[in-house]
Amino acid sequence: MELTEVKIGLKNSVSEMVTEEKTAKAMGSGSLPVYATPAMTCLMEKAATEAVEKLMPEGWTTVGISLHAAHTAATPVGLTVRAEAEVTAVEGRKLVFTVRAYDDKEEIGVGTHERFAVAREKFLAKAAGKVQY
Repeated sequence: MELTEVKIGLKNSVSEMVTEEKTAKAMGSGSLPVYATPAMTCLMEKAATEAVEKLMPEGWTTVGISLHAAHTAATPVGLTVRAEAEVTAVEGRKLVFTVRAYDDKEEIGVGTHERFAVAREKFLAKAAGKVQY
């Protein structure tokens, strides 16, 4: 299976409001009421996922296999965060993205994310095979 529709340079962005539920304090990743790193990385993955999902062949999707990100600035509750993902490499079924996140004032994060194209049913069957009855 080749990902002929996915091209280097393909971009997508998604946004969300920073709420109390998205803070490090609420998510358990820290003690301060600022945008949590897990929330930022999730938004980065969402931007990448949505960039390529509609281009997958019937019965296929992508799964995240790595994410290396730096969270470089704090964002308080009430601001909006935007994550951007850009395809930088297509290596067989592996897709590589540069990901960045911004709040209303500045860049707050940057990294690299990799996703792998999988056949949905085969992937789910393999995962389900881990359950022992």
